Amino acid sequence: MSTSNTEEERRLIEKLRKIETLFARTTNFGERQAAESALDRIRRRLAQLEQSEPVIEFRFSLADAWSMSLFIALLRRYGLRPYRYASQRRTTVMVKVARSFVDEVLWPEFQQANATLRSHLDAVTARIIQEAIHRDGGDVEERPVREPNPQVASSRQ
Repeated sequence: MSTSNTEEERRLIEKLRKIETLFARTTNFGERQAAESALDRIRRRLAQLEQSEPVIEFRFSLADAWSMSLFIALLRRYGLRPYRYASQRRTTVMVKVARSFVDEVLWPEFQQANATLRSHLDAVTARIIQEAIHRDGGDVEERPVREPNPQVASSRQ
């Protein structure tokens, strides 16, 4: 792996740690100690919320495997146990948790971390496509609307 890719990954990890620290409601960004301290504060807050309000079952439908992996990791980090029922789609994640924790910490943190991760993955994907396949991997040309043509084949998936 090149030095620039390693540096890029280090910056991504740092951004994700700062997002966690933000949701722990602290301004202290002292490397590993701050991240561990933030995690402890969030877990204590979750325990307090579970004592003061009912735990309810939430269903999250996530768009893709990357988002699902990130969301499950966040849940497990906070000691929550994600699951799905046998009839549910693979991108569905269920969890029992206090609503205010979802509204104030879990979902906003997931959205920020997911946007950060998605941006990184998009950049890496574009770079790999440009280097390995074709330098112009951008969007397709947009043409004016036309009448349907019965001789045009439909897409294959």
